[in-house]
Amino acid sequence: MTDNVLVLVTCGSRKEARKIARVLVGQRLAACVSEIGVPVASTYRWKGRVESAKEFLLLIKTSKRRFAAVRDAVRQLHSYEVPEIVALPIAAGSRAYLDWIATSVKTT
Repeated sequence: MTDNVLVLVTCGSRKEARKIARVLVGQRLAACVSEIGVPVASTYRWKGRVESAKEFLLLIKTSKRRFAAVRDAVRQLHSYEVPEIVALPIAAGSRAYLDWIATSVKTT
């Protein structure tokens, strides 16, 4: 197991997704944010009803140590009342890439 996580966040618009990505990388909260280039179709239960929406998925690469700050920044920037913010552990990966993540999110 590594000290890195992949955080999934869905957004209601491409503009919002790109804003969140730029802030996270700009503030060194994430090493990289990849946006799925086409909308994903989401079906979910919200306030007792089954809803559907087109959303833009962000794949955020960061460290476990920076996750709380990523979560808080997404909550501030996001338009949803309850945004999806799910962290998955990165079990293994290229040593060079994992080191790059660590260096990119290191605070000075």
